[in-house]
Amino acid sequence: MQYPQFDRQSPNTPLSNDELQALDELLLSLPVDGAMSLDGMDGYLTALLIGPSKVLDTLPTADWLPAIWGGDPEGDGPAPFASNQKRKRTVVMVLRHLQALACTLRDSPDDWQPVFSVAEQGDEELADASDWCTGFLQATDLDPEAWAPLFDDAQIGPALVPIALLGGEVDADAGADLSDPTVCNDLSRAAADAVMLLLERGQAPA
Repeated sequence: MQYPQFDRQSPNTPLSNDELQALDELLLSLPVDGAMSLDGMDGYLTALLIGPSKVLDTLPTADWLPAIWGGDPEGDGPAPFASNQKRKRTVVMVLRHLQALACTLRDSPDDWQPVFSVAEQGDEELADASDWCTGFLQATDLDPEAWAPLFDDAQIGPALVPIALLGGEVDADAGADLSDPTVCNDLSRAAADAVMLLLERGQAPA
């Protein structure tokens, strides 16, 4: 199936909060296993932008985009979407969000806000980046050889551990009880710090 290539020079038209919610609801309503939530999609796209490989510039869009909705079935039908119109609308919304992320990470990284689930506990807001981290790791799986040196790096590797823990890639050790919301919150905020570290080390979108 043909999809438009991501254009880094396209207009930056960030999705509104209503559009983000509508996209999340659409993805969660798809009748397939493996469709990402909005959190997962945001982590996935973030890793594509800040990673060491040029996935967005070298791979056909069809090699990375359909993973967001659980993959494309064989044939030319609209599945898993109800219609080709819904598929097209979803593609446009994803590419708009991708461009908004790219522009923010490139031009004003201090304004970057990852899409994490947040729960209120008393006066506190506790973040849960589990889905975001799962999506992030799915992007690293597109080019594991390019990511391996970063995971092995003496500085960046430890910073990526919270992402691996929350994303389920490594087992939590005795000191990381992921069922504890405060532990999950601390790891989630550390995952966001890892993105900033990658940007500082030069893994920034062009």
